[in-house]
Amino acid sequence: MPTGENVMKIESNRLTRGFLPYIFKTRLSDGLFSYRMESGDDSVLRCRSALPKMPTISDLGGEGSNGEIHSNGKMEVERLISKKLQLKRKAEHLKSDLMRQFDSQVLEFMDSLIEESASLEPAPVPAVFSPPLSDKERSKLRHLQGSSQGQGKQFVVRRSLLDELFEVNHIRTIYHMFIALLILFILSTLVVDFIDEGRLVLDFDLLVYVFGQFPLVVITWICMFLSVLVVPYSLFHTWASHYHESSHGTLWSLLLGSLFLLYQGLGLGFLPTFVVVKNSFPPASCFIIILEQVRLMMKAHSYIRENVPKVLALAKDKSSSSPVSPLIPQLSHYIYFLFAPTLIYRDKYPRNPIIRWSYVASKLLQVLGCLFYAYYVFVRLCIPQFRSISQQLFDLRAMVLCVFNSILPGVLVLFLAFFAFLHCWLNAFAEMLRFADRMFYKDWWNSTSFANYYRTWNVVVHDWLYYYVYCDFLWMSKKRFRAAGMLLVFTMSAVVHEYILAICFGFFYPVLFCLFMCFGMMFNFILHDRRKGPIWNVIMWTALFLGQGVIICLYSQEWYAQRYCPLQEPSFLELLKPRSWSCHLQTNPAVDS
Repeated sequence: MPTGENVMKIESNRLTRGFLPYIFKTRLSDGLFSYRMESGDDSVLRCRSALPKMPTISDLGGEGSNGEIHSNGKMEVERLISKKLQLKRKAEHLKSDLMRQFDSQVLEFMDSLIEESASLEPAPVPAVFSPPLSDKERSKLRHLQGSSQGQGKQFVVRRSLLDELFEVNHIRTIYHMFIALLILFILSTLVVDFIDEGRLVLDFDLLVYVFGQFPLVVITWICMFLSVLVVPYSLFHTWASHYHESSHGTLWSLLLGSLFLLYQGLGLGFLPTFVVVKNSFPPASCFIIILEQVRLMMKAHSYIRENVPKVLALAKDKSSSSPVSPLIPQLSHYIYFLFAPTLIYRDKYPRNPIIRWSYVASKLLQVLGCLFYAYYVFVRLCIPQFRSISQQLFDLRAMVLCVFNSILPGVLVLFLAFFAFLHCWLNAFAEMLRFADRMFYKDWWNSTSFANYYRTWNVVVHDWLYYYVYCDFLWMSKKRFRAAGMLLVFTMSAVVHEYILAICFGFFYPVLFCLFMCFGMMFNFILHDRRKGPIWNVIMWTALFLGQGVIICLYSQEWYAQRYCPLQEPSFLELLKPRSWSCHLQTNPAVDS
């Protein structure tokens, strides 16, 4: 029968044998140890961080150096087991800490590797239709191109994040769960229609309505595209060809610059909006025209903004005799840029060698699936809730219930818009154009701050705002008003978002503008990049969910109020006042009677 002292020694040796290899294995996996082989059979283990102090006999339950042990061996064994469990929990905590450090080190290494590879200048490729240049002219051309593009966005070959994540079965299961939810929406719609109508109703009246007047939409888009193809390119070509040899370069620049701004404001800004409002386009058709209007305006600005500095730099160099023609992009480059899934102009982008047409087909089918998904979300979750909104008194209780009932459809619409456009649609066009830089978004779902969320949600638009609004503002202010530059970015983004919704919905209700300028700015400074940890990610998601609920609730109420309570001859102030605030006052007497 073993004594208490023997039992304690056996447990201590077993614990030491089990714990030491685990510590060595964990530390070795984090790269904290390295072996240095010396002469003979000995090997020295060199440690860059101290090992945790191993428990001694006294730590495991001893009562002093004299080795006095309790006579009750059973109690001693229980104490040893509890100590062993405590040490096991500490080891698990140590393992998680070490693995987090290892992950952060790998991520930092990969980011630095990408930055270094992006900074490498590719070998110059001669233009197809340009005359051969001398070595001096090529050196000058590289210098001029570097002055305008060297500090801007660097395009590198990389895949979209979801394409990489979907290769993991655990992540792909989440995608399958959303497909299962779509099937349930379809089944619930069919069952309810069968109960109400006695037959299967497979009509899509809502989709037919929102995409109405589609032929006129196509004609309007073609006119917009052709104007953007001809006007900015012609204006820049004319200006660049005569600026270097003109004695009145400033007046020449003011003239053609004014023509370009006039085209941006009148030809591309006012006319498409007038067509949309005049013909009363339904929401989806309106979104197509207005979003394309904004996209083409941003692309035209980027084309001029990236190429004008190269011509100005060449004109300032009086000793240079280099021709201007190499600085004028080819028309094929400009056409490619108009279709490319980026808002930052470059003469050349990294390209993939082949086009995977099966990948293109799958992405376009996913876009179509997201469209039907959104249809069922509105049919099952939104329309039944808001159809009778004008017949109910709208008070604080109704407002709270409306917001929380709108969170689920709001979040689903957010996910569908992100997946359909930023992932599927942009990747489909990138694949057809062999556009290799697929970083249209980052891991915004892991954001612990709204500042990081704004940077990672839509990288395509963020790059344009960062380089052409924020950086240009800092350059003009000589980097003295960074807060004002950030405010300018938020204001421009809020105004454009509210403009899109106001034109497409047909009423002015600045909910999104207030969320951007009030809560968005506040959260940007409160939930900043120094906020780390899971709790901040939870806070970010909670605020995002509530914001989506507010948007869906208020805009849906106003949509139905505009149709149930139309104004015969509204004044300008009545157009600015939300109709949902007073619609129940007009309908309550009828309801009561």
